[in-house]
Amino acid sequence: MTNLLLINPNTTRSITNLVLKVARSFAGKGTRLRAVTGAFGPRYIASRVGYAIAGHAAVDAYAGDRGAKDAVVLACFGDPGLAALREIASVPVVGMADASVLQACALGDRFSIVTGGERWKEMLEEFVAQRGLASRLASVRTVAPTGADIARDPKAALQLLADGCNACAHEDGADVVILGGAGLAGLATRLKPMVEAPLLDGVACAIAQAEGLAQQHLAGLGNPPAPVESIRLSKALTRLLARK
Repeated sequence: MTNLLLINPNTTRSITNLVLKVARSFAGKGTRLRAVTGAFGPRYIASRVGYAIAGHAAVDAYAGDRGAKDAVVLACFGDPGLAALREIASVPVVGMADASVLQACALGDRFSIVTGGERWKEMLEEFVAQRGLASRLASVRTVAPTGADIARDPKAALQLLADGCNACAHEDGADVVILGGAGLAGLATRLKPMVEAPLLDGVACAIAQAEGLAQQHLAGLGNPPAPVESIRLSKALTRLLARK
């Protein structure tokens, strides 16, 4: 049995439930999934300040979890807190965006990302560049509704998302398109008949990578920092940082 923990670093439990439901549809029969929601912070991450707070929430959620886990999936496209989680975790940590761009690079020379919320464009361009893959990025296209808006009414956004995905292929030269965003989880399946390019679901990419790493019984890359005294953090995170 492979145990995966999904961490949703925003505070909208319905998004957590959506990601968990979609993850179960992609996971193998021998995979058991659990999910936790951020204890504080924005309802949906759509800005740099929200992203920064979500990184704290992700680490806090990991610190507070006591369940069995062979790998962790950071269930937010953009992966806030990914590097910090990898620093402290004893198991592999997979980010939705990181897993998606790596899979896209395995499928084609250039990829694009389509997501909700206009501020994500520059943030995701920087994310890809930090991974040394700027030359492989054809474009990032955003639609006006945020991921939270799309999760509430996905049907209303389908044509808008399909148009964005097709523009990536026809105008931007993308060989592969990633549909990014926890609030967009599962929509790639519905959009594939409408899109003239291979379309990746971020949740599917993350689950596949996490299962592969967990099944190899790999330890995390954790290199915890020296113990440090902290104030006004949660008890669990304080203990983790103090290494007690």
